[in-house]
Amino acid sequence: MTQWQKSSFSNGHDGAECVELAHGETSLLLRESDDPARILTVTPTALAALLQGVVTRPRPPEA
Repeated sequence: MTQWQKSSFSNGHDGAECVELAHGETSLLLRESDDPARILTVTPTALAALLQGVVTRPRPPEA
């Protein structure tokens, strides 16, 4: 059975707006708690690159 962990940065007091992470045999699994059947499989390296890009990418100017 897969053990899911909810993100500490998710919104919603009822837990309905959470990103969840689990560890597969060779990859990481991501899902939204409001659509648990849709699971994204990524490697640890790919997830680290995505998160690094989100953190370091400059925000576009506000209109």
